[in-house]
Amino acid sequence: MNKLTSWLDSLALDHTPDFDECVSFLGSYFPLLHEFEGTEQDKVWHAEGNVAIHTNMVLGELYKLLSSEASHIQGVQRQILILAALLHDIAKPITTRRKDISGIERVVAPKHEEVGAGYLATRLIALPLAHKSIITIIGLVGFHQVPKLLVVRNKDYNDYFNLSLNADLALLYWLEMADMKGRYCDDLDAQLDLLAQFKLFAEDYDLWQVNDPTESQLKRIQVKPSHYEQTFLNGYAIKQLASGQISTIEEATAKNYELSQHYCHLFIMCGISGSGKSTWIENNLDGFEVISLDEIRKALNGKRECQKNRGQVLQLAKSRLKSALANKRNVVWDATNIRKDFRSVICQLGENYGALITIVAFQLTEKYLRANNQHRKFAVSDSVISDQINKLEWPWVTEAHRMLIIGEKGKELYKYGDFD
Repeated sequence: MNKLTSWLDSLALDHTPDFDECVSFLGSYFPLLHEFEGTEQDKVWHAEGNVAIHTNMVLGELYKLLSSEASHIQGVQRQILILAALLHDIAKPITTRRKDISGIERVVAPKHEEVGAGYLATRLIALPLAHKSIITIIGLVGFHQVPKLLVVRNKDYNDYFNLSLNADLALLYWLEMADMKGRYCDDLDAQLDLLAQFKLFAEDYDLWQVNDPTESQLKRIQVKPSHYEQTFLNGYAIKQLASGQISTIEEATAKNYELSQHYCHLFIMCGISGSGKSTWIENNLDGFEVISLDEIRKALNGKRECQKNRGQVLQLAKSRLKSALANKRNVVWDATNIRKDFRSVICQLGENYGALITIVAFQLTEKYLRANNQHRKFAVSDSVISDQINKLEWPWVTEAHRMLIIGEKGKELYKYGDFD
């Protein structure tokens, strides 16, 4: 680990490793790197060749930028950018396929950004990096194609603000500059122009090189007589602004006036089996009503692990959730919730009843998960753990009003939003 630590530290200085060197140090942590060479790319969008060739070119272009236009990016941010450039297409080996587009067979890799973010969530955590760096890299990988899309689709402030909550806009810009220059394509100038426009919009919206995009917004609505009410207003205002439900932050004050006076909390667990979700609930959510899908399965099917009557299990769980929310009882939804569509249904229910919603995401290494699972009273098979790791869709802060990331032994790694 000392050798790896020294190598990672060198990225924050002036080291410029090529793709092969990066794989020699990180291939065991990210096995998909070994599949880059065998992963094809579209001959029009990526005439340079396979993903390994492209990634090596991206690294080279990034180093040119870091020694010229982006020379102000140093230290930890330099390290983050290099690792993001190396890993930005990490999921292409498992998402690449051929598709007929306008009668022509093309090579595509749908959702490789989101899949890549999920892939990295349980693997980056094994590296000796600051956790802030880890979530920054995940954000850059998960949203690296969005900047150009915002310009193409003529999006407004709300969408740029939304993106800024999940990823550093300036680092995204430099990553995409290297991504575009590190390929052979006919429309390079047009793509670079889109990025230039993205930068101008981000600067105009005061979202460029900003540590906390919510700070300047929240300053304008600190109007509540109690922290209890202000916590609710802060959470709802930011989410409503990011989703386009309001145009200015001040609108949230009137929009949420009644709801902020009496509300309940909804905590949504998100973690692979063996993460320690139930233990964390016992230690941190005293007095909360717990809706456990495992316990409902046990009551209906006789066993927690039995997947029969899935519709009935979910219907009963939702019924209990609605009852708790309607009666303003604090409640926690205890399930793996590794899929975004599953989480969004519960989040929407919470918003329908005016609850303040917190996602508690457990970020642990695969080694820890498997070891912890073996010592659980209700252990699952190794294949179940593998399946859940492969299907994990990492949650973003804009899914709820607040977010906690929990590591080994219940340690808090990250906090987003206003807490007591």
